[in-house]
Amino acid sequence: MTDTTSGSGLFAALRGLLADTLALLRTRGELFVVELAEERLRLARIVLFGAMAFFFLSFGLVMLTIFLTVLLWDSHRLLVIGICTSLFLGSGLLALLAIHRQLRRGSRLFAASLQELEQDIEMLQGVKREH
Repeated sequence: MTDTTSGSGLFAALRGLLADTLALLRTRGELFVVELAEERLRLARIVLFGAMAFFFLSFGLVMLTIFLTVLLWDSHRLLVIGICTSLFLGSGLLALLAIHRQLRRGSRLFAASLQELEQDIEMLQGVKREH
């Protein structure tokens, strides 16, 4: 009767260990998916600000060309075109600064997953040292 009890106890312990391992893997997988989604959003922001910078700086250069062309004509048109040029160039520069900030911040892809795995390893190594 003791062989049956110890056998089922061992089987229950292994089953519990397997359940814990699967739960841990599921949690890590969910964290992986969240980090992947965050990285996708970060890259989408960079592309959006890049497109905005390209559009506004290109349009600003066209306006600057018109500004310099009209410089020799009436003085009132000059003020309006100068203001428009300044607005578009300023908007493009702000978009470039936003891109620069995003790129400088860097990617944090899988940082939380790696940190959690390191904690798991440290905890398991601490358990091994105690035995």
